[in-house]
Amino acid sequence: MSADDGGRFADYGPPRRVDGGLRARSTRGAIGVSWWSRRFLEVLESFALGTRLTRGRSYARAGQVLRLDVGPGVVTAVVQGSRAEPYQVSVALPPFPARLWDRLERELAAQAFFSARLLAGDLPAELEELFIAAEAPLFPAAIGELDQRCSCPDVAVPCKHLAATFYLLAEAFDADPFTLLHWRGRSRADLLARLRRLRVEDQAPTDIGPADTGRDAVPADARGGRTGLHEVDVPAAGALRALADLPVTPLAETVDRFWMPPVPLPDRPPSLTARPDLLLRQLGAPAPAIGGPGLVERLRHAYRQLGD
Repeated sequence: MSADDGGRFADYGPPRRVDGGLRARSTRGAIGVSWWSRRFLEVLESFALGTRLTRGRSYARAGQVLRLDVGPGVVTAVVQGSRAEPYQVSVALPPFPARLWDRLERELAAQAFFSARLLAGDLPAELEELFIAAEAPLFPAAIGELDQRCSCPDVAVPCKHLAATFYLLAEAFDADPFTLLHWRGRSRADLLARLRRLRVEDQAPTDIGPADTGRDAVPADARGGRTGLHEVDVPAAGALRALADLPVTPLAETVDRFWMPPVPLPDRPPSLTARPDLLLRQLGAPAPAIGGPGLVERLRHAYRQLGD
């Protein structure tokens, strides 16, 4: 039976060559650079999918994926196989509901560490821990959580076309880390706008009575997630993790030492002994139009005289 016969085994012939397909940037070895893309592929490989992932990696590097689109809860792709008609691929993972995203965003905004990193376009590794604590894991825990569909005749799931889509998806995560969060239901623009708004709301001044001293007077970000009127329970991250176990000093006891150095300063600041012509030694020779190497020698003599 030929590869174009439309029988069940047509898919097992060599794939048709593609011009202009999406080709994996990695030409050998592992695919994925960032922690989130490598974590995604580690999860998939932990499902013991065997050689199907290996064949899919070859498809991804050969440029057999014609299109890849990521939306909330679903990834769609078009993959060229052995038949003339490309295969339609989809991978669905339920997005987080709006109420859960609202709670996650409040927890992210509760610590400056997460807000700063996300607003800078980065996903810190501690983000996975926070999502797990909120019972909203970023990555699937079992292969059954993924609804995988391909129009090819291969009964194996995932087939090589699905596997190729996984690898291109991991590289899409590398290119834009917010693609992972978009797949789980929140776009970059919406998430960052929400974080900015929450940070502004939580930093707005509130009425503080004269008895509000001690622990309640400590800034919110130094207390492990209490900001404004919101009480949250999230894992400490960044500098907050290192400071979490330190005792809180009442404000009245720290005012007197505010301008004092944390450690004694030396009686005399250190000084650097250098030749007066040090700068000339660091610069290249001037152009001939202004004197060339001879100008350097004349300046060096003048610098030494001025230095003495």
